[in-house]
Amino acid sequence: MKKTVQDVMEMISANDIKMVDFKMVDIHGQYRHVTIPAQNFTEEMMESGVGFDASNYGYAVVEKSDMVFIPDPDTACIDPFCSIPTLSMTGDAMIIDHPRNRPLAQYPRNIVRAAENYMKETGIADTMLILPEFEFYLFDQVGWEVRPNCVGMSIDVNQAYWNSDVADTGCVVPKQKAYHVAKPFDASYECRSEMCLRMEEAGIAIKYHHPEVGAAGQFEIEPQLGEMSKMADATMMIKYIIRNTAMKYGKTATFMPKPVYGEAGNGMHVHMLLLKDGEPVFSDDNGYSHLSETAHYFMGGLLKHIASLCALTNPSTNSFKRLVPGFEAPVTVGYATSNRSAVIRIPAYAKSPKMRRFELRNPDATCNPYFCYAAILMAGLDGVKNRIDPHANGWGPYDMNLYHLPEEEKKKLKSLPTSLEEALDALEQDHDYLTAGGVFPEELIKNFIAGKRAECRELAAIPHPAEFERYYNT
Repeated sequence: MKKTVQDVMEMISANDIKMVDFKMVDIHGQYRHVTIPAQNFTEEMMESGVGFDASNYGYAVVEKSDMVFIPDPDTACIDPFCSIPTLSMTGDAMIIDHPRNRPLAQYPRNIVRAAENYMKETGIADTMLILPEFEFYLFDQVGWEVRPNCVGMSIDVNQAYWNSDVADTGCVVPKQKAYHVAKPFDASYECRSEMCLRMEEAGIAIKYHHPEVGAAGQFEIEPQLGEMSKMADATMMIKYIIRNTAMKYGKTATFMPKPVYGEAGNGMHVHMLLLKDGEPVFSDDNGYSHLSETAHYFMGGLLKHIASLCALTNPSTNSFKRLVPGFEAPVTVGYATSNRSAVIRIPAYAKSPKMRRFELRNPDATCNPYFCYAAILMAGLDGVKNRIDPHANGWGPYDMNLYHLPEEEKKKLKSLPTSLEEALDALEQDHDYLTAGGVFPEELIKNFIAGKRAECRELAAIPHPAEFERYYNT
């Protein structure tokens, strides 16, 4: 049941709330926030909002940057990481206009809702359910420096294999062998259990948590399926809870796609299915892997636009250090059942008609989740509208391990971009499917590409320690 303004006022009173915190989202998918004393919070503020400068969020030019933040009462929850009782809410950005304010089209929450509305207008479906898997590392120590005379980083995990000579307990995990290890090797179990309890308190239903493959402290938390727009909000809160709970336990959490050389990377696989009038759109007992024609066309749209999608689903230079063979990360443009080497995997265990789905395996959590999920939906809808058949286009199904194909066969396969610059090139050339129905503003795409290109240039200019090892004495 949706919360009302009155529900929020009652939450403030019943929990002796002293501060009300408004969490906003910038163009990169990071929280920004403004806090007011609870006695200053009124019902009128839920309509009039709080002013802010959107130019610092990456959305608008300075001379047109005055915006208003309107809190969404349905997102109200008590922030467990504040010693002073604090109520937290996210919400929407509005352009100040007369006689009425209007939504800022570039704001992430507005884009994900616009994508949902576009989906309904097409008649293909009225609900998209998604399930992102959150992989992350927990480190006991991390540090880095980027100076003219010193460039480097260091991490440490007490139970990592490189500490076998100093571990007092002998509880070290062999490299790439941490998947589902139990106590005493699973030393962060209580930390992750508390993360999940905090998520449940915030209204986010959790499926499970467990150690992942990376022995240097890699883990996964998986929520239950949820509506796309709500799951975008939940993604922001899940990352917030993971990071803050880790700090409570003296650890630091990262969603960085490839933080440890030679270990598994962090992905954010996104499972998805469509409903119309409550009925599954993707299910067909007679289809390949029990998926309908519509589901196949949806996959076709994702595969056709996958290169440009990567700019939004994998928007960091580090993302492409994960998308390499040998670490269960996808590198091939294709689909298959129970095959982790293809970018789209159809889980064989999803047997119920209402649960039949597939997952896109390339995304990672450096993305802005609102842009990522909306872009995935728009690419899939484009595939359905244009009847893009993935099999007819030679994208599968690949029911074999693509990593082990002979080299001549591998050359016939289409691969994901190998760099952020390559993905940005693709987005520059291929984004009409995003702007359909006015969902992604052209201005936002241009701003996003320009910002990311500047990021690429800056990072490319910094000497890397491995370059010293390779080239210093050449």
